[in-house]
Amino acid sequence: MTDHYDSHDGAPADNGQPDIEHGMTRRQLLRHAGWFGGAVVLTVASGEVISHIAGSRDTNAGAVAGTAAAGSGALRFVQVSDSHIGFQGPANTDVVGSFAEAVKQVNSLGFRPDFVMHSGDLTHLSTAGQFDQVKQMMAGMRTDRVFTVPGEHDSIGDAGRAYRRTFGMGTLGDGWYSFDTHGVHFIALVNTLSLEKLGHLGDDQIDFVRKDIAGLSSDTPIVVFSHIPLFAMYPKWGWSTDDALKVIAMLRRFSSVTCLNGHVHQLFTKTDGNITFHSATTTAYPLPKPGHGPAPTPQVVPARQLKDALGIRSVGYRQGDRELAIKDQRLA
Repeated sequence: MTDHYDSHDGAPADNGQPDIEHGMTRRQLLRHAGWFGGAVVLTVASGEVISHIAGSRDTNAGAVAGTAAAGSGALRFVQVSDSHIGFQGPANTDVVGSFAEAVKQVNSLGFRPDFVMHSGDLTHLSTAGQFDQVKQMMAGMRTDRVFTVPGEHDSIGDAGRAYRRTFGMGTLGDGWYSFDTHGVHFIALVNTLSLEKLGHLGDDQIDFVRKDIAGLSSDTPIVVFSHIPLFAMYPKWGWSTDDALKVIAMLRRFSSVTCLNGHVHQLFTKTDGNITFHSATTTAYPLPKPGHGPAPTPQVVPARQLKDALGIRSVGYRQGDRELAIKDQRLA
């Protein structure tokens, strides 16, 4: 089991933060730590997981990742998260401008993504005006389709009804769904509606997953989207989902499972057997590292450093590969 935490200052784990050195050599640790929001590529070659900081001279890893993300029949998609349209505060006085920059960056990747996934907290106060604004902004992304899952900020006061009126067409239950493309099965989950302390899926949604994957071959690559992490990143702050293990247990028969979430506003990777969890950064404002401070409140950083803490994620997959190639990019 390996944890990968990308901190702003590269500080070692402490005060309850997951131990990134577990299972890593010092060389691997140095390649993983010491930066925040930069571009990283994760892929598999000959059974070995290779990480690569974009722009470094690790040409072998770069070549492997390029192969995974290119070529005929390749799947390429983008994850954006936590735009918080409607937020007002010193941590970012122009979240609309930051999200517009993210849209521009998606359109400047050098390829047309097959789809874009927004993994929640599209808005800050779930008002009709905020939903309309973010929908119009995402319509400017040059992509074939845009998918979403709700964050807790998209469910304020109405259990997500306004979100589903805008983004829930064709979904089931409280907004969950699945789809297939390029040989990959995607599952989009909602774990932000029954919040007491932690994220929660509920029996109906867990039953949906059970039926949804029942007929799939165990060698089908699975990608799961959720807003709140499906692993115990930092339960004290609600950075976990209380009944996620019921879904994780069902996914263990698959040879390759990738879970992508938002919510925590920072990059974090955890590998547990055949399942890899990737938390995404935000386009709005940074949050503190786990355990650093009494609560996950928006962090004010020098203006020149804000874009270093914000970013988008592009993902590539070619049929026959064992894993997805993941690249996180700063807005700066």
